[in-house]
Amino acid sequence: METSSQQENSNPNNVTGSCLLDLLRADNSTSWSCRSRTSSTGPQGKLEGLLSQSGNRVCADCGSPDPKWVSTSLGVFICIKCSGIHRSLGVHISKVVSVKLDEWTDEQVDCLADMGGNTAANLKYEAFIPEHLEKPKPDSSIEERSDFIRRKYELQQFLYSDSEMSCPYPPYPRMSSSSSHCSSSSSSANERKLNEKQQNCIGIHGLGQAFRNSWRRKESEQKSTKKNNTTVLIIFSSCSGMIEFIGLIKVNVVRGTNLAVRDVMTSDPYVIISLGNQSVKTRVIKNNLNPVWNERLMLSIPEHIPPLKLLVYDKDTFSTDDFMGEAEIDIQALVSAAKAYENSTINESTQLGKWIASKDNTLQKDSVITLLDGKVKQEIILRLQNVERGILEIELECVPLSQ
Repeated sequence: METSSQQENSNPNNVTGSCLLDLLRADNSTSWSCRSRTSSTGPQGKLEGLLSQSGNRVCADCGSPDPKWVSTSLGVFICIKCSGIHRSLGVHISKVVSVKLDEWTDEQVDCLADMGGNTAANLKYEAFIPEHLEKPKPDSSIEERSDFIRRKYELQQFLYSDSEMSCPYPPYPRMSSSSSHCSSSSSSANERKLNEKQQNCIGIHGLGQAFRNSWRRKESEQKSTKKNNTTVLIIFSSCSGMIEFIGLIKVNVVRGTNLAVRDVMTSDPYVIISLGNQSVKTRVIKNNLNPVWNERLMLSIPEHIPPLKLLVYDKDTFSTDDFMGEAEIDIQALVSAAKAYENSTINESTQLGKWIASKDNTLQKDSVITLLDGKVKQEIILRLQNVERGILEIELECVPLSQ
């Protein structure tokens, strides 16, 4: 990656050049959020209305004020720190989107409203929190948040249980020592029989509950794993939620061109995107070697930035999905440019850097990092590797944590 230092012409319709070094030298800082544009009407207005409800004014998991992230699958408003852990759970458990950064439709907001918000979700997922376990606070560590959130949503250890409904025998009150001496032998025998039935019933219910939890975990693993050389989706070690995040990267998978054939004459391609322990994937497009996804996905950027990896597969119904190529992108320069812009006063469109295509990387042509409408973006066209052919076009946008 090399920094662009050449000034463009003064035509306001063209991108005006600026060296990345100029951004780094800027003394004054401007809040990124001041540059963002939000709508007070339509879906955004409805979202603001939901956020104004008492239960949604704080994070559902730690109580931090003014949450700006939503798990659409769980129906909860959460803070930026908890959102990173939600993403590590995988989209099959918690799909996280931004109140401000993502585009919402009226239907999506209405669906979120129907779920009841934080109050309804916590009545369900925090029905039985053990006395020895404290709910995280706004200043809790990543480890504390991760442990609680995984117990709450992934393992569902605090979930409301209908154990009393599952056992046909009502609870039998304990007899006092004095009454036990007065009881007859027949009543003692009946009591023992009833207690045995209750214990047996409780044991069966406990086994069933453990089986259901095990099945949930197994089902999640089956949904998210591939065999042999394929990428593991959304299965993490226990420490994956303890990673500090410095920002977000929004990936728009635009299209594929001249992809490899895997099903006689065509393929059913989809793309897996991974960053460290996080993975997301696009939808499958049937019978198309030139698919157009235009699908936006989001991942958290850890403090130690790994490369962004992309893998393309052909979806098979009755066998393991077929490999259709891969590519790898170094996003360090994009993140550096976003950080530099965050601490600058520059508002006009600017070229921040350029990644030169060569035989040593997977670029089909040069890739430019630009500042456009207050957003740091990079358009990339990649040659897929370890496959006979295929081009993948994506767009990246880096969002610092402060936004």
